[in-house]
Amino acid sequence: MSEQTPKFKVTIDNITVEVAPGTTILNAARMIGGDVTPPAMCYYSKLEGSGGKCRTCLVEVSKGSEKDPRPMPKLVASCRTTVMDGMEVKNITSDKVLDARKGVVEMLLVNHPLDCPVCDQAGECHLQDLSYEHGASTTRYEFDRRTFEKEDLGDYISLHMTRCILCYRCVYTAEQLTQKREHGVLDRGDHAAISTLLGKSLDNEFIGNVIDVCPVGALTDKTFRFKNRVWFTKPVDAHCDCKTCGGKARLWMRGDEVFRVTARKDQWGEVEEWICNDCRFHKKSAKDWVIEGPSKISRHSVISQGHYVGVKKQPVLIDKVIGKDPKMLLDIHSVSDVNRPEVELSKIAGPAHSDDFKNTGK
Repeated sequence: MSEQTPKFKVTIDNITVEVAPGTTILNAARMIGGDVTPPAMCYYSKLEGSGGKCRTCLVEVSKGSEKDPRPMPKLVASCRTTVMDGMEVKNITSDKVLDARKGVVEMLLVNHPLDCPVCDQAGECHLQDLSYEHGASTTRYEFDRRTFEKEDLGDYISLHMTRCILCYRCVYTAEQLTQKREHGVLDRGDHAAISTLLGKSLDNEFIGNVIDVCPVGALTDKTFRFKNRVWFTKPVDAHCDCKTCGGKARLWMRGDEVFRVTARKDQWGEVEEWICNDCRFHKKSAKDWVIEGPSKISRHSVISQGHYVGVKKQPVLIDKVIGKDPKMLLDIHSVSDVNRPEVELSKIAGPAHSDDFKNTGK
């Protein structure tokens, strides 16, 4: 019988959790959940090599380990730093971390356009959440923002390079999922841009998943472009009989109309199962799917507004307060000369007047 691998104890914001050796600080924090978890704009657990680029997940290691309790001299990227036994980490309890995160957000927004009112990613954009929590109300940047020539990536995917934060998620997705990567990051520094170089279209069977992994509105669905706001649609989980992928998806509906189809995501905004282009772009009818029920959306998200799932009915307490059942003392329809339900306003010629509500059979 093999011996069980001992686990490491790590304390994050004064909360201790046991994790397996090799676990990163970010994943350890995700086991705790809540505000303890640092934000991550480039790390993606399903993509090998992701992380370490956006610097939004910086944390302070105040104690390296039990064997070497010295603190690390600088803030470290939690998505790339593995835990040690006895390590102590500060995230929201560290002023240095909050100040550094504010500076990182300011840097990410330096060239980012104010497209939120027209961007299809609005309402589910991680950069929106990050800027709301850590961003400043104004900018110190006084120069012209960078611009790029518009590039066509095909019939299904729209590229807005001015919104890109160079997280490399779409590049890793195309490399590891489709095995036929046709785009990448060209040039370096301020000139770095997502491009196919030769103007090719992205038409691989699973290339639509780059839309789901993009944390901002740089890559959007052309079939959903400017058609609706996500908070006006109702997300429902559904599945279909698809031979290419698992067929499990999320439909964004308004009434009986399917506006868009995406992969299902977990609480960290990561795809649970990849879906193919046929399910994403071509099956836009409710009859193509078997609807399972409303999707579970965080109550903190604007998408959850008006979608009351699992809400408990509040108990009536007025009878216990006054000691008896309340009695209706006034019926507005019986005493008002204006609020008359039997009067049809559409049949009144011209503006309604008080005379129109007299002698109507009262």
